[in-house]
Amino acid sequence: MRLFLDGATIYSPGSPARRGALIANGKILAIGQKALDLFDSATDTRLDLTGKFVAPSFGDGHSHPLFAGREAAGPAVTGLTSIPEILAEIGRFADTHPADRNAGWIVGGAYEAALVPGGDFEASWIDEIVSDRPVVLHAADHHTIWVNSKALEIAGITSQMPDPDGGSIARTTSGAPKGTLREPQAMNLILAKIPTRTIDDEVDALAYASQKLLHQGVTYTNDSWVEPGMAQIYLEAYKRKVLDIDFNISFLVSPENWREESDRICKERALFDGIASINASSVKFLADGALSSGTAALLEPYDDQPEFSGIKIWEDSELFDAVAHFDALGFQAHIHAIGDRAVRQALDAIEEISTRNPKRDRRPVIVHAQLIDDVDLPRFAALGVIANMQPLWMYLDPMNKKLIAPRIGYRNDLQYRMRDMINAGVAIAYGSDWPITSESPLLALGVPVHRTEPGSVELPWQEDQAITLEESWAFYTSQIAYQNFREHEVGRLEVGMRADFIILNQNPFSMNPRDIHKTEIEAVYKAGVPAI
Repeated sequence: MRLFLDGATIYSPGSPARRGALIANGKILAIGQKALDLFDSATDTRLDLTGKFVAPSFGDGHSHPLFAGREAAGPAVTGLTSIPEILAEIGRFADTHPADRNAGWIVGGAYEAALVPGGDFEASWIDEIVSDRPVVLHAADHHTIWVNSKALEIAGITSQMPDPDGGSIARTTSGAPKGTLREPQAMNLILAKIPTRTIDDEVDALAYASQKLLHQGVTYTNDSWVEPGMAQIYLEAYKRKVLDIDFNISFLVSPENWREESDRICKERALFDGIASINASSVKFLADGALSSGTAALLEPYDDQPEFSGIKIWEDSELFDAVAHFDALGFQAHIHAIGDRAVRQALDAIEEISTRNPKRDRRPVIVHAQLIDDVDLPRFAALGVIANMQPLWMYLDPMNKKLIAPRIGYRNDLQYRMRDMINAGVAIAYGSDWPITSESPLLALGVPVHRTEPGSVELPWQEDQAITLEESWAFYTSQIAYQNFREHEVGRLEVGMRADFIILNQNPFSMNPRDIHKTEIEAVYKAGVPAI
């Protein structure tokens, strides 16, 4: 059966708007006048979309869906605006969830670290609400956790324990741990103690995340932090048929484990052979931390710590060896680099690949790239690097104002140089980084265009770096398809491509970009079939 989309504006990045589309066997058969010519009213199904806007479904080039699903099962602290509100929610959750679940641990997120000057939250605050059960909350940047004294006790973290390499433990003047830990090397001292969740709970978390993304018009996403055991969760969720969207998963490696983990990762990649909806050919590297936690690696010291330039997680030679090793095995590199020093190191590692491995279409990704030195800007295009950027971070939010700006001074206004990047020929794709920020593309799409908070009337932040809505839309559709080697399948609405599309109640291109977040998704189609 063929489906005729009648009356709608059909939008596809890089093409003029057209009217009408004909779909057959899950693919676009014709668009515009050709679709109307081929339409057979006797046999084809006609969908009247007069006044509606049809566009390719969104992708998400960098997210953490399993983490988002896990957090949804814990205290609902995201968006709360005060410490008392957060503590009240922890108390409510503790009262309504028996201690026998997950051996009594309470785990959730994501709190706003900017609520406290410097971002150091104290264990004693949670102790007043819950002292007999370990509590762990992730900060919004997910490079920081806030825990209570019971969690510190279980992990054996005392004033005598030194900070691990690549991580930090916030301390009082006496050296005692405050209750805030930063970066995986420190966070894992506690996270490793959390009891393993049941496979049913994990599958439920993925199913939840899949549905949340689908309702935002996202039909494929990248899970950019897959630890040991998580591939099996994806496989089980696939077998149970609870995944409503496609996934590309990235295996996380560290300087300590990449050699020993290589065989496991190759075996887990093979688990997905023949599964078209899940690709497992990407490896994630963390080059540094975050600006909000003062751990991003910078070329010049932090303003508030003149002797400190952030945390460089990998030594150059080790990162070069690891990236080249997995590249030789056919994996795509996905490198987290926020500070300008980490961005340079990531580019150096990618450049090193070309001297060691045969030429191929590798499409390496550097995610975040918040600060880029002028010298390194043209290297992205020269090396074929995709910059995966987070559009919802491109306004002066509380984290920027209260945590980042005091740490890096004038450099705060050198972040997210989108116009400069486009002018330098950088290939850009978007990622939400959900649950760090919202999973909604419609909430984020206009932000790089007007450089303000959605719905705000404030003056733009770095207005000279604003981009067009056409560019922004491509970065959330066709460019993510390119990042995932799927540009001939999804991301655009053209003849022969899969009919993955969304139906909006109005045309965003006829609106003030500041109001795009008000647009409503009326339907999502996947392979020509209604998904919601």
